[in-house]
Amino acid sequence: MPAAGRGERLGPGAPKALRELGGVPLLVHAVRALARSRAVGLVVVAAPADGVAEVVGLLDSHGLDGKDVRVVAGGATRQESVRLGLAAIPADVEIVLVHDAARPLVPVEVVDAVAAAVRAGAEAVVPAVPLADTVKRVEPNRGGPEPVLDTPDRATLRAVQTPQGFRRETLAEVHEKALTEEAAGGLPPVTDDAGLVERFGGRVVVVPGHEEAFKVTRPLDLVLAEAVLARRRASDGY
Repeated sequence: MPAAGRGERLGPGAPKALRELGGVPLLVHAVRALARSRAVGLVVVAAPADGVAEVVGLLDSHGLDGKDVRVVAGGATRQESVRLGLAAIPADVEIVLVHDAARPLVPVEVVDAVAAAVRAGAEAVVPAVPLADTVKRVEPNRGGPEPVLDTPDRATLRAVQTPQGFRRETLAEVHEKALTEEAAGGLPPVTDDAGLVERFGGRVVVVPGHEEAFKVTRPLDLVLAEAVLARRRASDGY
């Protein structure tokens, strides 16, 4: 779980993963979401390099269902944090999930479905949901009108979520290749790990995601997350 980012779009304050949702940090919610899955035996959190002790204390102060939770120093980029977290996973672990700390409310059935798809033979799996809005591809022009290039068929598009699941060897291999590319001044980092698998010719498959697995990026997302959490607590003591 990469959790070393600042999350400036949420506004000034603590790192995004440490912002509170219902009185509990987003990171704790996200770790709990993974820990609820019987498929998950270990959670590795890549924390800000100067905040490892703080994150360890934070997680220790919130019960996490007896799951093994480890904290390592993350990197300057999401890609580097995932690579550092992967290095902390025991060698005998064959399936790895990568989950955004900013998706605190992912239902356990999504976690289970991703893990099951990898176990069934997929090398890379992403949960995703259909798009509700029509999408336009544009020529970027920051601050000004942007010419529309075309309108992709919405039926072929999906909004990707996490956790994303991988065969351990596949994920390690594409991260090693990406590191080599970066050192040679090659392509820039991708925004998700499935993108690395695609970049190097691997096959990624999609399983159904969930509308409550949205990413908390802006203040309005936090308001929505509070509403979802309040409903859950009222209905099932979440």
